[in-house]
Amino acid sequence: MLQQIIDRRLSGKNKSVGNRERFLRRHKAQIREAVRRAVDGRGIRDLEQGEDVHIPKRDLSQPVFGHGQGGKREAVHPGNSEYVTGDRIKRPDGGGGGGSGSGQASDSGEGEDDFVFHLTKEEFMQAFFDDLALPNLTRTQLAEIPEYKSHRAGFVNDGTPSNLSIVRSMRGALGRRIALSADSRGELREAEAALALLEEQGARDEVSLKQKADLVERIKFLKGHIARVPFLDPLDLKFRNRVRVPVPSTRAVMFCVMDVSGSMDESRKDLAKRFFILLYLFLTRHYDKIEVVFIRHHTQAAEVDEQNFFHATETGGTVVSSALVLMDEIIRARYPADQWNIYGAQASDGDNWHHDSGRCRELLMDKILPKCRYFAYVQVAEPEQNLWEEYQRIVGEVPHFAMRKAIEASQIYPVFRELFRKEGAQAA
Repeated sequence: MLQQIIDRRLSGKNKSVGNRERFLRRHKAQIREAVRRAVDGRGIRDLEQGEDVHIPKRDLSQPVFGHGQGGKREAVHPGNSEYVTGDRIKRPDGGGGGGSGSGQASDSGEGEDDFVFHLTKEEFMQAFFDDLALPNLTRTQLAEIPEYKSHRAGFVNDGTPSNLSIVRSMRGALGRRIALSADSRGELREAEAALALLEEQGARDEVSLKQKADLVERIKFLKGHIARVPFLDPLDLKFRNRVRVPVPSTRAVMFCVMDVSGSMDESRKDLAKRFFILLYLFLTRHYDKIEVVFIRHHTQAAEVDEQNFFHATETGGTVVSSALVLMDEIIRARYPADQWNIYGAQASDGDNWHHDSGRCRELLMDKILPKCRYFAYVQVAEPEQNLWEEYQRIVGEVPHFAMRKAIEASQIYPVFRELFRKEGAQAA
């Protein structure tokens, strides 16, 4: 018997999810362009929202086959003294158009406005992060190729002698002996007390002697019963138990390093903030098992939380190496390179104390890059100063180091996509 299952559950607000997905696939180019314009024009706090996509009516038309009269024909239209065969006739100004609202009013013509499609917050972020990924990171799911770590899990009754817990076994044996002999011990105390009382009274009659003999026999029986309780029983043995617990086989940490020195004016700080907020949203959206470390620096560096990283007003001179030293200290203290995939991203205007830029290059080459899977540097100013020149010496030597410039808000988006697009993907 053939059975058919019809799903009549309504999608959100009675909309068809299937049709919506097909529409998103067909007009992917227009949607990406709308997302790009939204990122350029929005503030950091308003980034993760929906967006209205305007699609011209001509892009919504479906191809159709038309049947003409066939053959090649030439016709002479009356009143034509200006055009010949092959000329293109210009569309008249005003009147009915494509709904753009421009031109003079007319008493004839008709048209349609562009189609407006609203992207939800989830669809907006999906389009934004469609072809981005951390380079060289193999995202291994827990259920596919799990790794295990041994953890203590209490005690069991069976095991190898090396795992025997003597203290727990003796404690269990003592409790068992007390439980099994508690009634006999109580009765033994009562019988011994009764026997002592008879001996004090010194009675020699037949009844007293019989009671005394019975008490002696009972005491002997109870002592034998108590003595027969084994000192250690196989049920008392307790062995330490260890179980294998699956752990994520891929762990990653991302270091965000931002310059907040006096040379970083508000516009440059805003560019850096835009880059890092995109990076933060990207990481938290795609990778569940990733940690983000925020480091701000001027002459001194400090690890801060997300709120202080983007909104604190502290400023000062510029010593970039202080941030790299702090990053190396945090890696050695909390993120061993053999257990974590380490990534770094640095944003600065390139202005640095001239004696410090060489040290920055040495720190990257000797301490940080050997531990990192990928490190990206974004300069938010046009002049190529000493820090940029020192970093350029690294590009040719280390393949997992990249550097780009972004001097306008509109450049943040393409630079970000170029640095973190999927391996093998075409440049956006």
